[in-house]
Amino acid sequence: MTQDPLARFGEVPQFTLTSTDMTDGHPLLAPQYGAGAGGADVSPELSWSGFPAETKSFAVTMYDPDAPTGSGFWHWAVCNLPASVTSLEAGAGAPGGASLPAEALVLPNETRQSAFAGAGPPPGTGTHRYQFVVHAVDMELLDLDPRSTPGVLGFNLHFHTLARAVLEATGVAGGATVG
Repeated sequence: MTQDPLARFGEVPQFTLTSTDMTDGHPLLAPQYGAGAGGADVSPELSWSGFPAETKSFAVTMYDPDAPTGSGFWHWAVCNLPASVTSLEAGAGAPGGASLPAEALVLPNETRQSAFAGAGPPPGTGTHRYQFVVHAVDMELLDLDPRSTPGVLGFNLHFHTLARAVLEATGVAGGATVG
């Protein structure tokens, strides 16, 4: 299992995150790349288990710490998923979030879209890591402004995360068209 990229903010127990659309430590598939990078902006299927019994909701994020920005790049941030939701189907991050529960809040990503933005590493920036993290949260609803950034979500999760699960895939410029 990938090391917890958020451990520097405080150790919490880890649980299991799997996907039928990607493998931990391996390259993303073409659909998980952005449309501008030859992909389709399709969020991967995600399933999780082994989280604490006291979990009241979940948050799911996708972050690229290797983006040439000095602050990384948030591709997706969803919170307020009910504790009964233990998987998301492929494409759950589509604009409008039609396959997400009504309580779910999708925050604007770095492109200011409230949807999943696929990978798109710029040429010459090497291999990027894409960290999919599911946070087990101790509250049913995080009271966030729908225009909040994923960073604001992260700040709130720092104080309300019981455990987290991580799956890290990789991507490179032109990766959607390789193979």
